[in-house]
Amino acid sequence: MTTFVALLRAVNVGGTGKLPMEDLRALCAQAGFVKVRTFIASGNVIFSCRKSEAQVKAVLEARLEDYAGKKMGVFVRTAAEMAAISANNPFPDAPANRIMAFFSTHRRLVTRSIM
Repeated sequence: MTTFVALLRAVNVGGTGKLPMEDLRALCAQAGFVKVRTFIASGNVIFSCRKSEAQVKAVLEARLEDYAGKKMGVFVRTAAEMAAISANNPFPDAPANRIMAFFSTHRRLVTRSIM
């Protein structure tokens, strides 16, 4: 079983794209994902399942479109990939809250320090 991190685009706690984290957890559990947990009200969710990364992305995007009535972008990475990104931080002396990693559908990682 693989642990995944899904990062949702255009999701917030109010206004357009509203998706309460409780609903996101329920949506993931209904998709058969286990150990589902969210991180603050960010649209980021962690879970485990036996599906491939491509299958996870397709399932989440379809369920989110059903929920919201519009397409929502989803970036899916394994927990191992996310740990490797953190471990290979190119700005080790910068405060952690000042480092950003940007993800694209082309799997190219861009990092920036905002110091």
